[in-house]
Amino acid sequence: MNRLLTFVLVDGHLLRVSIRGEGPPLLLVMGLGGNIEMWDRLERALNRHGIQTIAYDASGTGHSPTRLVPQRMPGLARQAAHLLDALGHPHADVLGVSFGGAVAQELALGNPHRVRRLVLASTGCGLGGVPGNPLAMSLLATPLRYYSPAFLRLTAGVLYGPTVTPREDLLREQISARRARPPTVWGYTSQLVAGAGWTSWPWLSRIGAPTLVLAGDRDPIVPPRNARLLARRIPAAQLELVPGAGHLLLLDQPDHCAAVIADFLDHEQGMSAGDGSPTGG
Repeated sequence: MNRLLTFVLVDGHLLRVSIRGEGPPLLLVMGLGGNIEMWDRLERALNRHGIQTIAYDASGTGHSPTRLVPQRMPGLARQAAHLLDALGHPHADVLGVSFGGAVAQELALGNPHRVRRLVLASTGCGLGGVPGNPLAMSLLATPLRYYSPAFLRLTAGVLYGPTVTPREDLLREQISARRARPPTVWGYTSQLVAGAGWTSWPWLSRIGAPTLVLAGDRDPIVPPRNARLLARRIPAAQLELVPGAGHLLLLDQPDHCAAVIADFLDHEQGMSAGDGSPTGG
């Protein structure tokens, strides 16, 4: 599968970007501290469905340099919008996972004309949502899982759910991707700062883009009640709960998730083409 790895200047800051496959563009917004390589399983599956994936290392993660001044969530959403500008995409489909789902929600609110369809995976509305497992949430306060394979193996079940620990292949891939390009401590802290006190609860009803809410029903970090809340509050939303899946459902079950996502995107494209309405949200 053809893949372009490059650096793009966005608002005076370099971002490392991966463009993979051919077809309608889907912007991938990664979770807390994550990097491009962690998308690999899902990207390959999406590319097989004729979807072009655009992934990027947010500032301070992967190989993107750290910003001195942290951005709040709206600033991170603007960064994503301006990346699309730099790549020549006036609009795109957007998928955000976990922390990246919060960025994606902000992007859909602040730039409704940029987001044609929205996929929110393993994410919630922040304040006002259902808190995760207290031990799992406390483990998220440190980026140590990106630096220590032993720590990741020890905590994977608590953090990501029971399906991850038996999956040695998934653990090996995650350890390799995380250790190769871990976030800087300041980059990780900056994302924690962006998420502190953030909420989309008051304005979820203003998200106009057709939205797929995708979640595992055994997610310790973002309990599935959060997915139900998002699906109820976002007007044009549909919910897909994956039985037995945890927080890493996109990587644990990439073929299933890619098929669900591709079906949602194709369905919405068909509706837009058939009813004469614009593809933009």
